[in-house]
Amino acid sequence: MMEASDSWTPTFVVGQHESDRKLPVSLDTVQRAHDCNYDVVTTPITTSEFHSNVLTLIGSHLCSLERPVQDACGTLATSQNTKPLTIPSLSLSDSHLSPNGSLGNVIAITSKWIDLCSPDPLIADVSRQILMHEVAYAAFCGVSYVIIQGPRLHHGSLRGEGLMYYARTIQEVLNVAPYIQVHIWFQMTDNPSAETTDIGNLAPFARAEYLHQQDPTVSTDPDQFGTWDAWDAVRRVCKHHSRLFVALTLPKYLPSAPVQSRWLSEPVHILTIDGNVFVKNQKGYPVLSRVHQGLISRFMRLKVQPWIILCDVGPIPDPFQQSDESPTPAEAVQRLGPNFSKKSYDPTPHLSYIRNLQTKQPPRTPMERFGVGYQDFLQAPLQPLTVNLESVTYEVFEKDPIKYEWYERAIAKALKDWIAKKKTTSSPDGRVVVAVVGAGRGPLVTRAIRASVEAGVDIEMWAVEKNQNAFVHLQRQNKTIWAGSVNLCQSDMRSWKGPHRVALRGPDGQDASTLHYPVDIFVSELLGSFGDNELSPECLDGVTHLLNPDHGISIPASYSAHLTPISSPRLHADVTAQSASNPAAPETPYVVMLHAFDFLSTVQPASGTASPKSSNGQNSLPSNKITKTPTPPPTFETPTPIVHTAWSFSHPNSNIPPPSRSSSVLSNAHNVRQTRLTFPCRERGVCHGLGGYFETVLYDDVELSTNPVTMDTKSEGMISWFPIYFPLKTPLHVPENSEAVVTMYRQTDDRKVWYEWIVEVYELREATGNGVRKLRVAMSEFHSSIKDGCLM
Repeated sequence: MMEASDSWTPTFVVGQHESDRKLPVSLDTVQRAHDCNYDVVTTPITTSEFHSNVLTLIGSHLCSLERPVQDACGTLATSQNTKPLTIPSLSLSDSHLSPNGSLGNVIAITSKWIDLCSPDPLIADVSRQILMHEVAYAAFCGVSYVIIQGPRLHHGSLRGEGLMYYARTIQEVLNVAPYIQVHIWFQMTDNPSAETTDIGNLAPFARAEYLHQQDPTVSTDPDQFGTWDAWDAVRRVCKHHSRLFVALTLPKYLPSAPVQSRWLSEPVHILTIDGNVFVKNQKGYPVLSRVHQGLISRFMRLKVQPWIILCDVGPIPDPFQQSDESPTPAEAVQRLGPNFSKKSYDPTPHLSYIRNLQTKQPPRTPMERFGVGYQDFLQAPLQPLTVNLESVTYEVFEKDPIKYEWYERAIAKALKDWIAKKKTTSSPDGRVVVAVVGAGRGPLVTRAIRASVEAGVDIEMWAVEKNQNAFVHLQRQNKTIWAGSVNLCQSDMRSWKGPHRVALRGPDGQDASTLHYPVDIFVSELLGSFGDNELSPECLDGVTHLLNPDHGISIPASYSAHLTPISSPRLHADVTAQSASNPAAPETPYVVMLHAFDFLSTVQPASGTASPKSSNGQNSLPSNKITKTPTPPPTFETPTPIVHTAWSFSHPNSNIPPPSRSSSVLSNAHNVRQTRLTFPCRERGVCHGLGGYFETVLYDDVELSTNPVTMDTKSEGMISWFPIYFPLKTPLHVPENSEAVVTMYRQTDDRKVWYEWIVEVYELREATGNGVRKLRVAMSEFHSSIKDGCLM
């Protein structure tokens, strides 16, 4: 049993950002930041003088240009209208950056006043040149992290028209700076009214002729997935580059849960929190709302925990000298409110709050503790029939706090029912014959013996295991733990002839005959992440003829496979990377602890609005002050996925075909399956593959489940199985109010078992009358895992 307590605390890397930082970031600045408990600071790459020089150049150039006119073909992209402006490379006065040892703790910020998305090609090109100059110089200086302002999506009534210009420039940046991690700074949602234009921004310099290409059918309403959609476009153009990440701004009012879940599936390596997102609690301290705390906690449970950058929360205080910008303690108290104590003045209250938040993160779940290091790590499924497992693999499975407890309950219940129903037993001495097939290191044997004692029913115990190495361990267990009470057999279960006893013994001491008899209860743990993917049906079919024909019980009695479409950019990138050395990688089902992913098909929430609010319409706020033992943040509730059943298997199976007279190989055609499942998708997204799960009935009402919809009610805390992931070679765009249709097969050629799958996306459109017309808008390739099928 795993320990219930968990002392784990995530590491918060916290940085300080000033939108209008006037003084250069020096070694002294970084040291003062560290003294205040900051980890990193940001710095602009270029100076205000450079900005002024660029504005002068653009103004002069625009004055020298004639008004753009369309040619006979109706285009503005003509030789007459194309007169580029060259921005000279940086000079000494254009940047305060220089190569020094402090840059390892510095994040460089590109100019926010450029407009790479401008519909005016002159402004877009000037912006591109400026960005390239900045990034190239930052790379020269040794900067490792750069934040680039996200794309400007609105120019008048134009929406997202220049996004491809932006994406291409980012691709160029990644090529020019091969050692820099590039972070694109995005808002969580797209709201046109929130896109402001500061003085000196290049966006207003776009000439009117390029702003008149308007589409009156394009909505300018806020789009909650608009910025994510822009990010996805940039990421695709850059081919899921391994050095391209998101810097995400947390707004004062968080968007709906589906939007939050979507960003949690993306490579968000930086979270930025503006000072105005904080509110004052009753004691005058700046705090975050409960929903903000919950979202941050969720991000901090990811495998790669994002850095937190506090924006415009005040300058870095100097412990020895009061700067003109820094408030005096008295001024600070006045700003923080009448309830704030002067004696407890904190020059960095926002930072102190974040550090305090770090200490009150909720403990990890059993699955999270068990899966440390396995998050989003692709593992090929086991080949249990052809590969002998190592002891450490068995040991990992045996750590499950729930699985074997549930098995013991199922066995005990079956034994009690056996006696209560007065079933006849198969053992010559009247005991119930229990056989664990695929016994491994023996955990189910131990549980069966315990169940026998609990139920008060004597059993004849058999353990069958093909792994000769594990069999040695079983022999040792039988000698030291089970007191020789277990009958051991080293054999593939499908070749086992069943329980037996010597009936007669000849005069010379040799066996005269052997009496074989049935098994009353078979117990097995052959299930894989998809239920049947490790050939449980084929294995149990091979021993069904040994089961008591009248009352025989199989534990598990049945199991079913379940599917849902998911978005997981990280898994797609990892599979793509493996394809270079393994062409079959995109058609291989993987066992993986899904972590940074999003469900594409979810249940419609009762109220599909944004984050929880109090009666006054504000995000719910914590009333606690900063203490050493504050109230933990709320648990973030993810949208409930729609998970459909693909197929099921039951044991004992009465439909096993008889052996063929023309072949010595038994047919496995009865274990072929096929299904076609439809998943409604309310929000747009990208399908990278399918998440697979299983449910099993061990006996009666004792069940296990990895299905995210039912796992908490059937077997909460179980850790033995991670989900299975069926990848798609090429991601599919899923529009809002559409359907993803999955067609899947379980195939066999009597030598191995494999899966085939294809995904289609249908857009739903209104038809004449009251009907709905489905229009196929995307379809994946047909995938087959036959090359890496599970050998029988």
